[in-house]
Amino acid sequence: MSKYMQKELERLESMLLALSALVQENIHKAIRAFQTRDVELARQVSSADREVDRMEVDIEEECLKMLALYQPVAIDLRYIIAALKINNDLERVGDLANNIAKRAVVMAESTEVRIPFDFSGFARQTLDMLSKTIDAFIKLDLVRAREIMKLDEVIDRKHSEAEETIGRVIREDPAHDIPYLQILWVSRCLERIGDHATNIAEDIIYLLEGEIIRHRHKLQGDKE
Repeated sequence: MSKYMQKELERLESMLLALSALVQENIHKAIRAFQTRDVELARQVSSADREVDRMEVDIEEECLKMLALYQPVAIDLRYIIAALKINNDLERVGDLANNIAKRAVVMAESTEVRIPFDFSGFARQTLDMLSKTIDAFIKLDLVRAREIMKLDEVIDRKHSEAEETIGRVIREDPAHDIPYLQILWVSRCLERIGDHATNIAEDIIYLLEGEIIRHRHKLQGDKE
C-alpha cells in the first residue's frame, strides 16, 4: 500500500468516526426531546440532520475517489466497500433521529399520556447497541460484532411487545390515539436503529473475514 493511500484510509476513518459521533449525539438528543416534550431540542436535531446528510455525501465521494485513484485490492478494497455501506447505515440512523424529533414536536402539542411500557429501558438498550457497534468498528473487534447481531433479537422483541401494548391501550382509550401513535412510531424507529446497527456489525465481519453474512439466516430457513 502506498503512503498516500494509507493517509487517505486514515482520513476516511476519521470522517466515519466524526459522522458516527454526530449521529449518536442526535439520537440521544431526539430521545430526550421526546421524553421531555422539548420542542427546541427537537429542532436542534432536525437542524443537525442537514450536517449528517452533508457528511454522508462527503464520505461517499471520498470512497469513490479512492476506488478510482488507487484501485485497492484485498482488505483495503473491503474496507472502502464496508465504509460505503456503514456510511449509508449511519445516515439512515440520522434520519431516524430526525423522525423521533418530529414525533417529539407532535407529542408536545398533544395531550400528555403515560408511555405504557418501559420506554427508557428500550431506548437505553438500543443506544447501547449502537454504541457497541461503533466501538466494534473503531477496534475492528470481530467478537463484539458477532455479539451485536444477537442483540437485534432483543430489540425486535421489545418493539413487538410495545406494539402489542400500544394497540391494546388505543382500543381502551381511543380519544388519545394521536400521542399513543407517536409512541408507537418512535418504538418502530428504535427497532430500525437496531437493524442498522446489525447491518454495520455484518459489514465489520465482511471487512475482517471477507464473508458476506447478510440474509444468511433467511437463506438457511428457505433451504430447511
